[in-house]
Amino acid sequence: MFELAETTIPAYGTVVEQISSSHPIRMEVPVQEVAARPGDSGTKGLIAVIPAYNEQVAIGSVVILARLFVERVIVVDDGSTDKTSQVAQMAGAEVVTLPKNSGKAHALLLGLKKAREMGCKAVVMLDADGQHFTKDIPRIAAAALSGDADLVIGSRFLENNGNGNGNIPLYRKFGQKTLDLFTNIGSRQSVTDSQSGYRALSCKALNYIDFKSEGYNLESDMIAHFSANGLVITEVPIDVRYNVPNKHKKNALAHGMGVLSQLIKLISYRRPLLAFGIPGFVLVMGGMIAEIWVFAEFYTSGIFHYILAIGSAFVVMTGMLLGIAGLILHSLVYIVNEKRE
Repeated sequence: MFELAETTIPAYGTVVEQISSSHPIRMEVPVQEVAARPGDSGTKGLIAVIPAYNEQVAIGSVVILARLFVERVIVVDDGSTDKTSQVAQMAGAEVVTLPKNSGKAHALLLGLKKAREMGCKAVVMLDADGQHFTKDIPRIAAAALSGDADLVIGSRFLENNGNGNGNIPLYRKFGQKTLDLFTNIGSRQSVTDSQSGYRALSCKALNYIDFKSEGYNLESDMIAHFSANGLVITEVPIDVRYNVPNKHKKNALAHGMGVLSQLIKLISYRRPLLAFGIPGFVLVMGGMIAEIWVFAEFYTSGIFHYILAIGSAFVVMTGMLLGIAGLILHSLVYIVNEKRE
């Protein structure tokens, strides 16, 4: 059996301790978040959806703090092997427990569908590791609740409100901006933080969660899908903390490469002229420059570089084929889009 004991320490604030016979868990609630409490209850009709995997250390605090700003909290336990479900339920969340780990995308989409079935006004998505400040929920949810936007993304790069955004590691910034670039190209949408998991969806947006996604590709897939369906997407500034107990479940490089590969597929499918035409043009120009140099060298010195001549000719032909493929695929996409409309 588990018991909750609440104490207060002057230097930090409220401390919630979950005590079991074998696994004591200590969850600390920062003072500034408790002080940000807007009232005795959260916004009516606003639901928080939190996917979680082996987050027993942090999930209790996240649920308790989120309940200050939302009416209900749904935690989707994605096959955790620890006591994530029990702690979340004790903290006041409605828990959906999956029998095995299916990935963030599957868990989150399942939680969003459950929130839609409950008849909510809007949904806030946030991580279970305590990285997001729950005091930002009202700011993120405002436009979704009012109907001014269908997807509101909490961006770490719009503005620094003083809680540590400047501590984002350089490699993370580089990776984020690379993924932002490819996401924007694929979705024809301009966002500054495409990989942020802190976002809000309007009631209208919940009717468009019929897309497929895997693992950590969800954030980019959601932007592309909503953009293609004409939904309004906006961003608001948020703060984040990186000194959380559990770091990212997946290696940063593997995570980034996985998302990038999916984005390249998306661009190839939705913008084939860009995906094939530009590389084709670069190859044609490079091959032609090489051919010109070969013949100029032969004219001035009498030496003919056979291998370079053959290789550059092959590069030119490859570039032309890519360009033709891009034009054909672009025409097919245009025809398909015309029929849909």
